[in-house]
Amino acid sequence: MPATDDHDHPHEVLTDLGIAVLTISSSRSLAEDSSGDALVSLIEGAGHEVVARDLVTDDATEISEAVAEFVSTDEVEAVITSGGTGLSPTDVTVEALRPQFDREIPGFGELFRSRSYDDIGPRAILSRATGGVIDGVPVFCLPGSEAGATFGTEELILPTVAHIVSHTQGES
Repeated sequence: MPATDDHDHPHEVLTDLGIAVLTISSSRSLAEDSSGDALVSLIEGAGHEVVARDLVTDDATEISEAVAEFVSTDEVEAVITSGGTGLSPTDVTVEALRPQFDREIPGFGELFRSRSYDDIGPRAILSRATGGVIDGVPVFCLPGSEAGATFGTEELILPTVAHIVSHTQGES
């Protein structure tokens, strides 16, 4: 349901978005996915709907296929992933998804690291949190820790996702 934006430009701010959540972990299951559970709670608390949720292992093909499936679904207007954005050899989320991006959202990762620095200091540079757009659907890649996933969703994604979707879907 569209609502008008209080800024003077032609885009509408959308409400009640359908958001998909993908957890990337080789050590957890959906039953013990505290990061994913926290994201679902935040998304629903903000008035959006979690229309799809899955967990895949740290495998680039699995990650790529899961996000491609989400993006191809009409109900999915944004995707949030949790996990695989660090520097260990098994952290392959960025490598799996960046080639699919039609456009990157560089400010997302930049702001995530900048704001994380306030909490964790220079260790913030270890995060490769990133965002991009695939076929008009914004995709946000967050760390797998509950704290990192919650911070990115609560502080950066939820305040902007409706506005971002209004741009990526070509509303004007």
